[in-house]
Amino acid sequence: MDKIIINGGKPLKGKICISGAKNAALTLLPCALLTDEPLTLRNLPRLADVDSFGHLLNQLGVSTTVEGAKPDEMGRVMTLRARNIVSTVAPYDIVRKMRASILVLGPLLARAGEATVSLPGGCAIGMRPIDLHLKALEALGAEIEITSGYVRAKAPKGGLTGGTISFPQVSVGATENALMAAVLAKGTTVIENAAREPEITDLAKCLIAMGASIDGLRTDTLTVHGKEKLHGATYAVMADRIEAGSYACAALITGGSLELVGAHKETMPSILSGFVDAGGIVEDTKDGIAVRADGGIKALSVSTAPYPAFPTDMQAQFMSMLALAEGTSLLTETIFENRYMHVPELTRMGADIEVRGRAAIVRGVEKLHGAPVMATDLRASMSLILAGLAAEGTTEVSRIYHLDRGYERLEEKLQAVGADIERISDG
Repeated sequence: MDKIIINGGKPLKGKICISGAKNAALTLLPCALLTDEPLTLRNLPRLADVDSFGHLLNQLGVSTTVEGAKPDEMGRVMTLRARNIVSTVAPYDIVRKMRASILVLGPLLARAGEATVSLPGGCAIGMRPIDLHLKALEALGAEIEITSGYVRAKAPKGGLTGGTISFPQVSVGATENALMAAVLAKGTTVIENAAREPEITDLAKCLIAMGASIDGLRTDTLTVHGKEKLHGATYAVMADRIEAGSYACAALITGGSLELVGAHKETMPSILSGFVDAGGIVEDTKDGIAVRADGGIKALSVSTAPYPAFPTDMQAQFMSMLALAEGTSLLTETIFENRYMHVPELTRMGADIEVRGRAAIVRGVEKLHGAPVMATDLRASMSLILAGLAAEGTTEVSRIYHLDRGYERLEEKLQAVGADIERISDG
C-alpha cells in the first residue's frame, strides 16, 4: 500500500490547474444510460471513482472510449454509448466501493423500466440513507422493495409518470436521481426543496444538452417536462470547487501564493468567504483566481450546511488551516455525524482540538509537527496533507487510496508549486 511523505514548512508558489469536478463527473456519467446515442464528456478527471463508475457502466452495457484532451484542454475525454442496456443489475462488488453508484438507479428505471442496485458504500463518514431517493422514484410511480442488500425497483407498465416530489430535507444525491428519472417520465415533474449545488446545475445543463426540458436551474424548485427520448451530446465537466478550495487552504496554511487555473469563483462563494475571513486574499485572474496569505491565519466560526452555505466537503481542510490560527475557532458539522475522524490524527501532529458532539473547538497552536498519520476518508486525507505541508519535519500519510478517489495527480501538482512531497510504496 502506498503512502505519501511530506517535508513541510515550504511556502507554495505558482499555478495549479483545477481538474474536472469529481462530484459532477460521477453525476454526469450515468446520463449515458438515458439515450442510445453517444454522450461525450470533456474535462473528465483521472480518478479512481471515475474509473470504478466506468466499469459499472460497462457491466450494464455502456461502451466507453477514452482519449487525451486537446493541447488547450484539461482532463480526459470519454465517449459513452448505451446502445443497448444488457443488464439492469448494479452488483455489490462495485457499488460497495463508491456511494455514487446509486445514481444508476433513476436512469435505469427511466429507460429500462427496472433496476436492481446494491445498497451503496463509500467513505465511512456517517449514515447516508437512500430513503429520499426511493421516495422520489415512488412519487413517479415506481414500485420498490429492499431485499438481500439490494434495491429492486420497477416502473409501471407504461413507464414512469410525472408527479410532485417534495423533499423533507435537502439531498444532493436524491435530487440527482429524481432529475435523471424525471427527464424520461411522461408529463411534468416538480421537484421541491431540490439541492442547489453547482453540480446539480451542471447535471441539468448536460441533460438539457441531451434534449431534456428543465426549468428552475439554480433554484430549489426544478420543473421537468418529460421527453419520450433524449439524444447524444458533448459536454464539459465543471471545474472542481472542492479541489480549488483545498488548494486555497494550502496557500494560506503555508504562507504562499497560488493561481488556481480554471477555478470559478461563482461556484464557491462560502468557501472563498471563509478563506478571506481566515486572512486570505482572493483576486480574479484571466484564467481563474489567485489566492494568497496576508499575514497570519485568523480564527473563525464555520457551520456546514447545504449550498450555498459552507460545504461539508471543506470542513476537514479548514480545520487543518485553523489549527494554526491566532485564537480559537468553532467548527460545526450539521451534515454528517461521523466526520471528525481526522481529529485524532491532527492532534498527533500537535493540533489542539476538542470535539463536543457535532462541534469541534480548534485552539490555534504556534506550529504543527510532522508525524505518521492515517487517512480515514477522502477529505480527511486532504486535511492531513495540508497539515503536513505546514508542519515542521516529516509527515507520513498512509491509506492514501482515499486521496486517489478525489484528487487528480495531487503530488505532481504540489511538487510543481514547491512542495517537498512524494509517494512511495509501503512494500
